[in-house]
Amino acid sequence: MRKLLGFAERAFTVLSLLHYSGGPLVGILTGGQSEGEALEEAFNPIPVRVLFIFIYAVTLLLLIARWKKVVYLLSKDKFIWSLVAIAVFSIFWSYDPSITQTRTIGLVGTSLFGIYLATRYTLKEQLELLAWTFGLAVILSLTFVVALPRYGIMGGIHAGAWRGIYPHKNSCGIIMMLSSLVFLLLALDKKEKSLPLWLGFGLSVIFLILTRSTSSMLNFGNMMIAFFFFRALRLRLDMMIPTLCLFGTIVSSLFVLLQTNSDSILASFGKGSNLSGRTDLWLAVLDMIWKKPWLGYGYGAFWLGENSEAANVWYAVGWKAPYAHNGWLDIWLTVGLLGLLVCALGFIFSFLRSLLWVSYSKTFDGLWPGIFIIYIFLANMTETTFMVQNNISWVLYVAAGLSVLMSPKKSSQMVV
Repeated sequence: MRKLLGFAERAFTVLSLLHYSGGPLVGILTGGQSEGEALEEAFNPIPVRVLFIFIYAVTLLLLIARWKKVVYLLSKDKFIWSLVAIAVFSIFWSYDPSITQTRTIGLVGTSLFGIYLATRYTLKEQLELLAWTFGLAVILSLTFVVALPRYGIMGGIHAGAWRGIYPHKNSCGIIMMLSSLVFLLLALDKKEKSLPLWLGFGLSVIFLILTRSTSSMLNFGNMMIAFFFFRALRLRLDMMIPTLCLFGTIVSSLFVLLQTNSDSILASFGKGSNLSGRTDLWLAVLDMIWKKPWLGYGYGAFWLGENSEAANVWYAVGWKAPYAHNGWLDIWLTVGLLGLLVCALGFIFSFLRSLLWVSYSKTFDGLWPGIFIIYIFLANMTETTFMVQNNISWVLYVAAGLSVLMSPKKSSQMVV
């Protein structure tokens, strides 16, 4: 009976992570729409919301079952929950309090699932569950591409780009990028019987390329750089210093090369020097930020259509951006400078803890929190994936940030 319950709980975790990743339910309900960044027609979101509500409820029950560990971890981290609290209290100054109330429920529920991962599973177990999740995503996505190309392959302005079970190629690109890293870490950790893991890594990389998601491919390169950086931190001191110096020289040279040839490189990806209109968008968003710099417009209450403050930004840039395409600007926009400062302090705290974890742990799964935190920082320079309700990136950030609060030895001896 105990084994059956354990299997059921892990199955719940994997299927919940798949839903948090954005597929396949949303892609099916949208009917294979492909034309632009936003959906052409509204779709019925009720099935998606009902499933999330079910996940919140089960997660809460599972957390109550191990409430002592939950209280212990929450007492050691003040930043994540201060940020969530600011989002909740933004109801009182929100441009649209009802929307903020609804979306903060989603943010709290998503954060609870991140706590559940950190308190229920070790980092190695988290990666194994992610491997099952992403492996399922890869298999289903390949099925959609081959058997249901209307859903699996985009048309319109992104014709031919693979999106698998996700509503957009960029969403698919993010998942395949994370999938490749998870399979790589597990394959390197498991010297024996690693062939399925290497297969998962290869398929994820191939699928990532076929999504034609420029930002995800660049972030994949950034994560590989971070991987080698953290590996260097585990070398003996007499080898670490020259390795890091060489590493720094190579990275600096690449940065100068990219900076010098940025126009031609961006052109090869079909992008302009203004990053597909992002720079103009950021300037327009900053203009709106200065109108409410301290507390913002309320969590989730800015990008609400023609009758919202977002219309001013759309008029200025000439296109309907669904968000700021910069996670840090979106945080400032919605929860103000107060929220941005709490977010920055929490990010720095989690990153420093991840560095200590790399030094103390000896396994490849110990590299995961640091690499993921670097990814979150860089990814949110051009997209918005941080502090987003019902989003797997926020789930994994919360889980990583809380997991590194325990020592590697205590983590490996977790009582479940």
